[in-house]
Amino acid sequence: GDSGNLEASIDRLLNEEKQMRLAENVSGTRKAATEILQLCFEAKDWKLLNEQILNLSKKRGQLKQAVQSMVQQAMQYIDQTPDIETRIELIKTLNNVSAGKIYVEIERARLTRKLAKIKEDQGQIAEAADLMQEVAVETFGAMAKTEKIAFILEQVRLCLDRQDYVRAQILSRKINPRVFDADTKKDKKKPKEGENIVEEAPADIPSLLELKRIYYELMIRYYSHNNEYLEICRSYKAIYDIPSVKENPEQWIPVLRKICWFLVLAPHDPMQSSLLNATLEDKNLSEIPDFKMLLKQVVTMEVIQWTSLWNKYKDEFEKEKSMVGGSLGDKAGEDLKLRIIEHNILVVSKYYSRITLKRLAELLCLSIEEAEKYLSEMVVSKALIAKIDRPSGIVCFQVSKDSNEILNSWAVNLEKLLDLVEKSCHQIHKETMVHKAALRP
Repeated sequence: GDSGNLEASIDRLLNEEKQMRLAENVSGTRKAATEILQLCFEAKDWKLLNEQILNLSKKRGQLKQAVQSMVQQAMQYIDQTPDIETRIELIKTLNNVSAGKIYVEIERARLTRKLAKIKEDQGQIAEAADLMQEVAVETFGAMAKTEKIAFILEQVRLCLDRQDYVRAQILSRKINPRVFDADTKKDKKKPKEGENIVEEAPADIPSLLELKRIYYELMIRYYSHNNEYLEICRSYKAIYDIPSVKENPEQWIPVLRKICWFLVLAPHDPMQSSLLNATLEDKNLSEIPDFKMLLKQVVTMEVIQWTSLWNKYKDEFEKEKSMVGGSLGDKAGEDLKLRIIEHNILVVSKYYSRITLKRLAELLCLSIEEAEKYLSEMVVSKALIAKIDRPSGIVCFQVSKDSNEILNSWAVNLEKLLDLVEKSCHQIHKETMVHKAALRP
């Protein structure tokens, strides 16, 4: 019957494979080994296919090239397996054969990714994440850059899906964001003699700019977990600068809105204010005038009435929550109010060197206790310098001086002092002279 023929053919090929292998004939060994796999595949005998792959790869002195060809050949059969069990079985066999072999590490990474995808589709997120973490693609010399990045991004995504934020961050650090700004139009260098040739990325791997977007969207998910508003804002800024986004108002308007919201939500610091000023200079901002107004108010050194601001922007704020990728979390409302209070305290500290707590609370539309609490928090976070005299209920604002200013004022004072000393010495000297002259007989 057919199975008898199959056995006979395989035996004949196994014999041929052995002779070629012992003669170290690469192409002959390769040909015999892959023909055996092809026969099993055509006979749809998946069990036998797995056995032959293991059997052939374990032969004494098996040639690397033959193992590589077998793995690559059998990988083409994966999508043609009749059911998921058979598919998993074949992937595991190939994974087993390629474990620890550098010359099939790229194949192994692709196999792992296939297996992880199956696990994820079955709802086993943790298993999928564990599988992916075992592979360190950043060490693979021959893997295309985009395929490496895509692989690491999958690792990060699976960690975020299982809420393992610590590992997600560690993995994301394997990607240097500067890699996305590399000039993709440059001609590929021809590999020099002895250099490993880098493989082409498979067709389903996204382009570098698509990967940039995926990377920053994952980073936004990561930073949202801890409400790191400035970092979220910077990530949106990076997406905003992608050419395909920049050219299409339907894409950049929602992103620019996000940039504005997160700028206002981010605590006041030098990086936040430089981003804020850069955004205000963006011509595109005039397309969303309400947001331009919002940023203007935050930059202007005037007290902002929280209630009127909230009435004006409440609907936009609610709308933002429901928008695609709307990562304005539940805390964002409170944080927005807090930022406005902090802005107002900063404004007051610019115009007053001393103010009563009562008047400060009035200006901020807060109770005296609240005003004192927010003021104290800002002093602790070094946003401003102030002292509260509680018995008399007076706040003194001091201008914070940086070390250079302090040193300069020291130097000036010292100069004055030395000047005085010199003048005094001169005077004393003069007096002495006068007296000496008078004492002479």
